[in-house]
Amino acid sequence: MTRISSDDLTHLATRTLLAAGATPRTATATARALVYADERGLSSHGVARLPMYVAQLRNGRVDAKATPRIVESRNAAVLIDAADGMAFPACELAVETLLGRAREHGSAVASVTRSHHLGAGAWHLEPVGAAGLVGLAFSNTPAAMPAWGGRHAVFGTNPVAAVFPRRDGPPLMIDLSLSNVARGKIMVAAREGKPIPEGWATSRDGQPTTDAKVALDGMMLPFGGTKGAMLALMVELLAAALCGANFGYEAGSFLTEEGERSRVGHLFWAIDPGALAGNAVYLARVEALIEAMLQDAEVRLPGQRRGELAAHAARDGVEIPEALLVQLQELAG
Repeated sequence: MTRISSDDLTHLATRTLLAAGATPRTATATARALVYADERGLSSHGVARLPMYVAQLRNGRVDAKATPRIVESRNAAVLIDAADGMAFPACELAVETLLGRAREHGSAVASVTRSHHLGAGAWHLEPVGAAGLVGLAFSNTPAAMPAWGGRHAVFGTNPVAAVFPRRDGPPLMIDLSLSNVARGKIMVAAREGKPIPEGWATSRDGQPTTDAKVALDGMMLPFGGTKGAMLALMVELLAAALCGANFGYEAGSFLTEEGERSRVGHLFWAIDPGALAGNAVYLARVEALIEAMLQDAEVRLPGQRRGELAAHAARDGVEIPEALLVQLQELAG
């Protein structure tokens, strides 16, 4: 492993994407999002994704020159077409549009269609929390999990994220996928030749496996059994059906160089607490709940550990595999 400053890693990631033909807007937005993930220990959503992003940009599975645009707009609702490009510039446009409309209407929703890998959901909600709004994010992904009782993959791992601003302290940030673990963790284990714990995934024929490469070709398991599968169904309907995106079973894989385009969907929802019980009441209620939670010394607030890792990365740099750093330098030319 080696350490590199966030600024240097962001610059390297940007150069790598530009060398693959991405527009400056796409390269900048994508690089910032990936480094954000690495700073917080989410290496499965960090610059480790770049070699596959680059391959897909070069072979046209992702449109390197795509420009996201608003295609439907009605008061507190907006639909943005990512135009088969990377997700990050489209999501930036969605969140920018969302903030003003939530302030105006008390609540607003922005959906993104024909998109790609969301990355760390928390990244997209940072501006929402900073604006004092409650935020929710949903995304479907290429099929990786069966419907409960099924024998073939229908749903994606379908991440969900939420941000709740506080009166004192950083916002509560919740970010998780609906599989037992994020699929990206298996991707990292496969690349490094490491086994995975039993219970994370199955082979293609549904048999338990600890082989990460077999798991990537197989199925993920939903957390909580039936309940996790039902939540995955909800996300498919929110993130894909509402905006006309591909369902998980229709989407091309994020993890292969060749194949169909992914064309998944994302949905962002922002709520102004001032439009409901009022900011003062909301903030007081949040602190009351946190105080109750922290009566047990072992409790750690959601997002707390990620924040500590980010502070450490700001001081000492981001840790990534040395081989990956060399690979990115080669891709960047």
